[in-house]
Amino acid sequence: MQIGFTGTQRGMTDDQRVAVESLLRALDASHVHHGDCIGADAEFHALAVARDARIEIHPPTDSSKRAWCKADTMWPDHGYMMRNQHIVDCSDTLIATPGESEEVLRSGTWATIRRARHKHIRIYIVTPDGHIHEEG
Repeated sequence: MQIGFTGTQRGMTDDQRVAVESLLRALDASHVHHGDCIGADAEFHALAVARDARIEIHPPTDSSKRAWCKADTMWPDHGYMMRNQHIVDCSDTLIATPGESEEVLRSGTWATIRRARHKHIRIYIVTPDGHIHEEG
């Protein structure tokens, strides 16, 4: 199973982190993709490393918000929207930790969720209070 991840640059709440760790365990995550930004991507990376998962990074061209995580595979740099599409394209399942409980338009995390909906893959949206909403 290929698991993609998207999350806010502000980072996960404690409740989101606990829920994501539980999801990774339940999904037996062994192969993950993320976008290497500060905040939630870096926190997800640490959870994936703790599971000894194979990690593929899809970095943004704008390096000012990169986390510079180490990966098994490093994809070429792309703008945020193209990078997010690549993460979705490489994934069977998407875990998302948006900064809001309700969908908003001006958010890269929510835009990635919409891309995953369009691809009809399984999505786990983990809201700031730690609730997991499964789609697909």
